[in-house]
Amino acid sequence: MIKGKKSNKILRAAELFAGVGGFRIGLDRASSRNKRFETVWANQWEPSSGKIQHAAWVYEQAFFRSRDKTEAEMKKGFSNIDINKVVNSDVSIADDIPPFDLLTGGFPCQDYSVARPLSQAAGLKGKKGVLWWSIYEILRHRIDSSKEGPVPYLFLENVDRLLKSPASNRGRDFAIMLSTLSELGYVVEWRVINAGEYGLPQRRRRTYIVGYHKTTRLAQEARAAKNHLEWVLRSGVVAKAFPVEKTFVRGGFFGLSTRPEDITKRFVPLDPEVDVDFSAPFQNAGLMIEGRVHTAKTSPVFHGKPQTLGDILQPEDTVPKQFYIPASEVKKWEQQKAAHRFERTHKDGHKYLYVEGRLPFPDPLDKPSRTIITSEGGRSSSRFKHVIGVRQRPGYPKGRTIDGQTYLYRRLTPIELERLCMFEDDHTRLMFNPLKQEISEVPDTKRAFFMGNALVVGVITKIGRELLKRV
Repeated sequence: MIKGKKSNKILRAAELFAGVGGFRIGLDRASSRNKRFETVWANQWEPSSGKIQHAAWVYEQAFFRSRDKTEAEMKKGFSNIDINKVVNSDVSIADDIPPFDLLTGGFPCQDYSVARPLSQAAGLKGKKGVLWWSIYEILRHRIDSSKEGPVPYLFLENVDRLLKSPASNRGRDFAIMLSTLSELGYVVEWRVINAGEYGLPQRRRRTYIVGYHKTTRLAQEARAAKNHLEWVLRSGVVAKAFPVEKTFVRGGFFGLSTRPEDITKRFVPLDPEVDVDFSAPFQNAGLMIEGRVHTAKTSPVFHGKPQTLGDILQPEDTVPKQFYIPASEVKKWEQQKAAHRFERTHKDGHKYLYVEGRLPFPDPLDKPSRTIITSEGGRSSSRFKHVIGVRQRPGYPKGRTIDGQTYLYRRLTPIELERLCMFEDDHTRLMFNPLKQEISEVPDTKRAFFMGNALVVGVITKIGRELLKRV
């Protein structure tokens, strides 16, 4: 952390896997006049897209070009290169990152995605899962080669399935991550947070990981705690930002191997105590200190009025016609949302029954929305896309009429999807296309894809605000 004039304190952040900037926005909102975050560098690269880098182009437009930053400032503060080169010993990338105090990132989760059956999740061995080692290498490079010393703080995000991946050895991937962070000297706390359970407008469940190097005061406070589960339940940074019940359903203590290669072969909790669940050792909250894991299954505590899907909707007279579902298509949508039972064949040859429960049609407006997924955009009928009933809204008892056609249902607009992730309206509308050297509009389907990959910004803000208090 650096100190400026009038004792202003700045925590400098480097944002990996930046997407369209959710971490950056969340930390900006967490800042105050005297204590603030400043994102000094960010990297975004989509390995499957080649030269077409829509998310990076949106990021560049939103945080640099629209703010009249110079080309030199943009080159210094943003990188659209394959960060995986760090793993391949291209240390010049790590050398080019300006000094920073906090490493953030929603590292790629495709290998753990809830859109795929757990048995198909490839985990750290997957093509994108290996990008975890980019984080590791940057942290190690700072310890080994930098005058700045270790990176003091980490703030990372992934899907909740991370704690139980892979299906063949649940928890192995997360155990490898914790073991490598312990090797580098970090105290780590984590929590699975459903944003909707804390009053935010989307029921998006994600794992948030906060780390403190052993040289920081926060790490020393955690190590000195008489009861480390107390840190998990009450006094930790995440517990202060997102309170939980004082009692827990299940808790336990166990050790991790100091050799990640041993965990890769087979993860087994070492010297377990209390109520460790060997089938899934990591509960939804926990703390790791010097390779010792303290974990508990917790329940959220929230008092207040929650934001709902209905709260974020645009006025109907501002919604373009293409988002309305023609009467002839409604039956298809209803069928997609219905309960289904399919007979499927496992890769080993045995047959099994796959069951899907009924989804509400239309989506209720008095609750937070379901999780947005990357295929939310587009006009085709889908089980997982959101649909709202126009007749649910005041002033439209018979639906909305456009050009003589009455519509009863519609999809969500890009602005509404942005609001569910707590971005500003039209944050993803424009991008700078370097191939054409022009600013252009982003297709609606791509904007929906961004929000399917995004986090709920309000979670970052709450944890970031608590981190600033404690630092």
